[in-house]
Amino acid sequence: MGGYILRRLATMVPTLLVISFLIFAIIELPPGDFLSNQIDQLRMQGESAAIARVEFLRDQFALDKPFLERYAIWLGVWPGPNGFNGLLQGYWGWSFEYQKPVGEVVSGTLLLTVVLNFATILFVYIVSFPIGIYSATRQYSWGDYGFTFLGYIGLATPNFLLGLILLFLANEWFDISIGGLMDPQYTGEPMSVAKFVSILSHLIVPTIVIGTAGTAAMIRRLRANLLDELHRQYVTTARAKGLSERKLLLKYPLRMALNPFIADIGNLIPSLVSGSVIVSVVLNLPTVGPILLSALQSQDQFLAGFILLFVAVLTLLGMLVSDLLLGLLDPRIRLGGQASR
Repeated sequence: MGGYILRRLATMVPTLLVISFLIFAIIELPPGDFLSNQIDQLRMQGESAAIARVEFLRDQFALDKPFLERYAIWLGVWPGPNGFNGLLQGYWGWSFEYQKPVGEVVSGTLLLTVVLNFATILFVYIVSFPIGIYSATRQYSWGDYGFTFLGYIGLATPNFLLGLILLFLANEWFDISIGGLMDPQYTGEPMSVAKFVSILSHLIVPTIVIGTAGTAAMIRRLRANLLDELHRQYVTTARAKGLSERKLLLKYPLRMALNPFIADIGNLIPSLVSGSVIVSVVLNLPTVGPILLSALQSQDQFLAGFILLFVAVLTLLGMLVSDLLLGLLDPRIRLGGQASR
């Protein structure tokens, strides 16, 4: 198992390097950048002093350098002008839109984004796991039809509409303030028991809204996988030998059906972040989603690049967790080629 973990960790470094290059290249694809657009606006207004300040920033952050040199400076493997450091040296860049370091822009949102994504993944798996097993073991029952119908509703209902409905109900029934991930009086305050309880209460609505579509899809996937295993010959043989249905389910079919179910942990994270942008705007959630949307619209490349790389790191960590769980669940995966010898 130790060698399996080391192999997975070793593949993460080149993977992250390739992802960082693709992120930087895609952000650079549109013509111009934030400062170029600002220079054009200032020239139209005739503000020469402000243009000089913007040109200084272009030189300060190496925006006038060739593409590969800019990428190397942003990554932190090439010395930048005037002591400009890169990601590997702990400097995340400068946000031209907010006029402050990227670290200060996202410092209050990264942890809340991780907490919200973790809560949503827990919700997806806790809800979909028992429902998927129930639907597969009781195929074509009233319960199976009912959960299937609810799943279709979850897939068809727009997230922002569901969010608005749940916000209204949470405010009317439980007196939870509308919007945000905490009550307004705790904003900017240090963590305390009361603030933690407020965050937990406010996590309920966005977790349900963001996780609804993923839960419905996961139920269908687990149901289909488990049904396929339950109709295999080895299940019929074990049942004919008198093995109880509970032991039969837990010993072989469920373990085999869980492989793609667990493998989706890493795939859920980017879909949750990208799918929660509109929800975060509607629910006024302090996550990186709205900041990323604004950065892409204004071509604030350092801010957008760091957030996309942060999501990529979360995805790789999620895939590492899923690989480790799959290795524990199925020895053939961690043994690799040795399993066929």
